[in-house]
Amino acid sequence: MISHSAAVRGRSLLAAGLVLGLLVISGCGSAPDEDLPPRSTVTGTITLDGQPLEGASVMFTPQEGGALSTGTTDETGKYKLSYGPSEEGAAIGRHKVRISKHGEGDDTNDSVPEKYNAATILEEEVTDGENVINFDLKTTE
Repeated sequence: MISHSAAVRGRSLLAAGLVLGLLVISGCGSAPDEDLPPRSTVTGTITLDGQPLEGASVMFTPQEGGALSTGTTDETGKYKLSYGPSEEGAAIGRHKVRISKHGEGDDTNDSVPEKYNAATILEEEVTDGENVINFDLKTTE
């Protein structure tokens, strides 16, 4: 008969082995760089009625499908896109672009006109190399 402590030790080793095996099989959750689409650096400046748009969210969504790239403008309206949590840039190709800015603590009131966010008319092409894509948004037109 197996002692209680030996049985507990055996189950602990089995559980640790299963966890280690799952980590090895999954690659610890990180995708190899070769699985990512070709990307390029995207920077630019966003203005609204001629004034820098500080604190705006910028989203580039590939029209061919895939992960979107995001950025946030600084006090001068400048942004730089990130692809996922740790990669820079955006996938090469055509993108729908959405720009939004909500007031502090207010997720319902967007100071950017709907035609630039929820019902965006903005489209841009990301090409190989460095891309500087500026947006001069207007509240009336």
